[in-house]
Amino acid sequence: MIHRTLTDAVADLERHGHLVRIDFPVDPHLEMAEVQRRLYVRGGPAVLFTRPKGTAFPMLANLFGSIDRTRFLFRHTIPLVKKLVSLKSDPGGAAKHFWRYWDLPFQMLKLLPKFMRTGRVLANRLPLTQLPQLKCWPMDGGAFVTLPLVYSEHPDKPGWMKSNLGMYRVQLSGNEYDPEREVGLHYQIHRGIGVHHAAAGRRGERLPVAVWVGGPPALTVSAVMPLPEGMPELAFAGALGGRRLRMVKGLNGLPMPADADFVIAGHIDPTRTKPEGPFGDHLGYYSLVHDFPVMTVEAVYHRPGAIWPFTVVGRPPQEDTSFGEFIHELTGPVIPTVLPGVHGVHAVDAAGVHPLLLAIGSERYVPYASERRPQELLTLANAILGQGQLSLAKYLFLVAKEDHPELDIHDIAAFFRHLLERIHWPRDLHFQTATTIDTLDYSAGDGLNNGSKLVVAAAGPKKRELGTQVPAGLTLPDGFGDVRVALPGVLCVSGSKHNGIPMGAEYHPDLVRLCDHLGNCPSDLATFPMVTLVDDAEFAARTLNNWLWITYTRSNPAADVLVAGGRTWRKHHGGAGPLVIDARLKPHMAPPLVEDPVVTRRVEELAARGGPLHGLIG
Repeated sequence: MIHRTLTDAVADLERHGHLVRIDFPVDPHLEMAEVQRRLYVRGGPAVLFTRPKGTAFPMLANLFGSIDRTRFLFRHTIPLVKKLVSLKSDPGGAAKHFWRYWDLPFQMLKLLPKFMRTGRVLANRLPLTQLPQLKCWPMDGGAFVTLPLVYSEHPDKPGWMKSNLGMYRVQLSGNEYDPEREVGLHYQIHRGIGVHHAAAGRRGERLPVAVWVGGPPALTVSAVMPLPEGMPELAFAGALGGRRLRMVKGLNGLPMPADADFVIAGHIDPTRTKPEGPFGDHLGYYSLVHDFPVMTVEAVYHRPGAIWPFTVVGRPPQEDTSFGEFIHELTGPVIPTVLPGVHGVHAVDAAGVHPLLLAIGSERYVPYASERRPQELLTLANAILGQGQLSLAKYLFLVAKEDHPELDIHDIAAFFRHLLERIHWPRDLHFQTATTIDTLDYSAGDGLNNGSKLVVAAAGPKKRELGTQVPAGLTLPDGFGDVRVALPGVLCVSGSKHNGIPMGAEYHPDLVRLCDHLGNCPSDLATFPMVTLVDDAEFAARTLNNWLWITYTRSNPAADVLVAGGRTWRKHHGGAGPLVIDARLKPHMAPPLVEDPVVTRRVEELAARGGPLHGLIG
């Protein structure tokens, strides 16, 4: 079925048993978010809250809450999108297999938006304060739009062909915003709207911006797709949605979807900012208060029967995990055409996406050598870190396809086993210091967007067996306690609370002491090439996801990674090993996300036997 509106999608899901309605009043202040998190964990259906407190608009949760439901929403258009992707990855394919592509010219007409004189989204206007006020975490700075589709055009080249549609955080209330006419607009570095904002600043002009909410589900997916250069998100939305996107002109001159549920139209001034945040984010911590652009609102529209869709942003996995899996299904075949020699890239969701990338590449530079070592892989690493949002990666681990042609890049445990069996610490660490990282990553403590990167590349024959039990006779210096095996070849060690790196010191003394001890430890650590220093070894080693989240969100490579018995030679750090990563919480880091216990009890009461949510979330 082709969904012209969000209402169409809701009806389709409900008919097929993928959606339930909740007619009991539920509060958008923390309660709905707790329900949504539990829905996702249980693999529950989409939920339409028909009587949310404090707003006249129904609110929709968990729309993309499973990969199967996401596929179901686009079941009639996925084949077309895959055809377009295959054409990008193999441009000659249409000529070789023309019978597969005979209908493509007709289907490609759907990529062109259809501009109309009026649309249902213009039927109603309302004050900004009457929009649903969703708050997900106790310390959030106010209400946020959690599925905003932020549209802008390049001031030098106006029009939809050079437009950008992205999912950037929008704060509706709180802080210093005028509740009647201002919202906060937070976008991270390396985002398309930043190019438009810079161009407007250069011209000394305001940048018109529109925030769309709802509309056909294809719009939401398009806003988070890493599309190739030259393909506007509006065109992709037409292909994925199976029909030309109907557009109308709004008050600020920008087009808006005729079938959107809500549109907030306004502008941002080139240099005007206000404090935005805090906000519970996808790394599993709060992003703190910082100055970001403020959007002056000129009008708020909504269509008759409008529905407010929302999601919850927090420690993965969350609903955006399904986005990532769906995106990989559609775009995975394109990666070798964009990055020749790269056979797969996996932004690890459990580690917060940007903190950890895994990659498989070719290693063909010297096929005549007696032993393979990373060479081409290092060239590929530079290419990966120069590519769009992949450039925000903090840790990049690469292995050679020639060493294990069948290795599945999404089997994270198998990937680490393969890498750690082959790693050679004196050679295979490559740091970038004082560089840019994800805006939401506070592990470095050097200010917004600042940090370091580490490339770890392994190639060649297997060098060691990996241990699966704590080595007998392992001793630790004073101040270190519990030791657990996180996965083969990886130990977690509990340390004392991190109290900050002393003035003038390069590394924390605990990290140095542990490395010195392990480098001279009488116990055989040859089977454990990696050690993670953590606050709670039992928790960190309990699941693979725990280890990934703690290790790669709580460490800054330049300050928190050392090799036992290591030294720096011509600015290259390496040593006999093991490699030690200090992944304790640091004083400068943002606090982890924790539910409000009062709200948790309230939701548990609603989920108890006889309650309105019983059988749905508990």
